[in-house]
Parts: sequence; structure tokens; C-alpha cells
Amino acid sequence: MSTPAPREPRGPVDSSRIPRYAGPATFARLPRLDEVGTADVAVVGVPFDTGVSYRPGARFGGNAIREASRLLRPYNPAQDASPFALAQVADAGDIAANPFNIDEAVETIEGAADDLLGTGARMMTLGGDHTIALPLLRSVAKKHGPVALLHFDAHLDTWDTYFGAEYTHGTPFRRAVEEGILDTEALSHVGTRGPLYGKKDLTDDEKMGFGIVTSADVMRRGVDEIADQLRQRVGDRPLYISIDIDVLDPAHAPGTGTPEAGGLTSRELLEIIRGLSSCNLVSADLVEVAPAYDHAEITSVAASHAAYELTTIMSRQIAASRG
Repeated sequence: MSTPAPREPRGPVDSSRIPRYAGPATFARLPRLDEVGTADVAVVGVPFDTGVSYRPGARFGGNAIREASRLLRPYNPAQDASPFALAQVADAGDIAANPFNIDEAVETIEGAADDLLGTGARMMTLGGDHTIALPLLRSVAKKHGPVALLHFDAHLDTWDTYFGAEYTHGTPFRRAVEEGILDTEALSHVGTRGPLYGKKDLTDDEKMGFGIVTSADVMRRGVDEIADQLRQRVGDRPLYISIDIDVLDPAHAPGTGTPEAGGLTSRELLEIIRGLSSCNLVSADLVEVAPAYDHAEITSVAASHAAYELTTIMSRQIAASRG
């Protein structure tokens, strides 16, 4: 019995016929998941920011990114691909997590991610604060085993606790290492900078297996060399990419909770992501957009384009796997 041909993906609303500012703000004006049934890539929001240590507001980040993504177009010339024609990408709405109980919220996010990944989809998650990376990584590791991680961030996020709390936006990757869900031969931070509590922060981080590419490294060595270094570190392992928008300089991303001077430009971030297109990207997140501190959608526009590049990589790989 022959296998039926895959259904033609349903793409975004045609912005040459319906103005971009009209209609509901799904990511890139794509169909909702309930409109297409199943998706190869599910774009899902997690409006949760109870784990922040400074400025709140990232719970509104997902919808801000969706609004900014109205300007995205279906052909990506940088990757020479039409991602929404190569695979079915759909907006899966939001995962509603308890804002008053972090432990419960982490469990809820993990369960919802299990459900989405169980359909065969890859996830492009829009946060929310960085606490959500831990349950997402738990879910991805159930499917792929311990995964490689590239963590774009001004901060290490491998601290132990804040006020005795184990689950915060500054601790997810220490927990992930402790739980054995990361491949410690293939971990790297990218874009780190700024003051730390002490040198022990760096020595602890190194013991966990992380390499560090600072924002100064990117400036001095250039995006092509950095992308090549990251590709070599990851190899062909299943890769998860986690992007905190504060990896960008506040000039490029003022709308975030813990800004640090001296960050990447949006151009540098996008070029490094594009340089990872040959990696086996199984899912990704983009977090910490806090629109209350934004101006003229600067931060959410940058975030929408980063998510678009990640989605393009996943769509290309899905299409290639189908021949």
C-alpha cells in the first residue's frame, strides 16, 4: 500500500491582499494549530515570568513578538528558503502556567511540551522568562536523550539558587546539568558579559561543561569564526538553542528584564544563527522580551526575526529529511 503524499503546508495570510495590521496576531500570520490539525513546527507561547529577579513583564513577551512578526514575509533570502512552504508551521497558542506557584508551573510547561513533541512537532517557544527552559529541555531530552545546548545570553544562568529557590530564570541550566538532560560535551554560552558575583561563577560553570563565547569574542573574531566554533562543538548531536533577548545590547533590545551594556547587535545574532543552519536543531526557545520597557517595538522586532531564522532552520531540515 503506497504512502499518501504529505499535505501541502498552509502558509501565512497573504499580506499583499490583507493588510498586516488586520486580523489576529499569530506568529508570522500563520494558521493556528487547531486550524491545520498537526504541525511540523509548533510556535507556542509561555506567558510566565514569576522566576525573574529584577524587572517583570516577560509574561507579555510572546504576544509582543507575535505582533512584531506581522512584518515577516514568507521567503527568507538569507537562507534561500520559504520555510512555511517547506513544512507546516503553526501557532499553537499559549501554555497557561500558574503564576503563583513556580513548581506547579514548571510541571505544567513540561507536560504541555510533552504533548506537543509527542505529535512529532518541533517547538519554537516564545517566553516568558528563562525559567521555562528547564521544563522544555526535560521534555526534549525525553525524546532525544541528553541534548547539545547553545545558550545565547548576557548571563550564565547556571547559578544555584535565589533566596533558596531552585527554579528561577538564573538557574535553569545548572538544574539541567544536574538532571543529566544536557550533553556536557556540547554546551556553550554565547554573548555573555557584565559583572558576576565572583570568579567562582565561572569556575562552577566550567565544571558543568560549558564553553563561553563572550560578546567581546564576537566583536573581535567575527560571526563566521564564532559560528564555525559552535558548529564544531555541537557536531551532529541533537541541538537545542535557547536565546535570552538580553544577549543583544540594550540599544538593540531595551525591552528586557536584566539589560547589560556591551552586547551583540541584532545583525550579529541573526548571522550566527544562520551559520548554524547545518546543525540538527530539534527545538528552540526565545525568552525575556518585556515589552513594557521597549520602544517602537525594537526588542520584539529583533526577537521575531531571530525566531524566524530558527524556524527556517527547522523547516529546511524537516523538508530535507523527507527527501
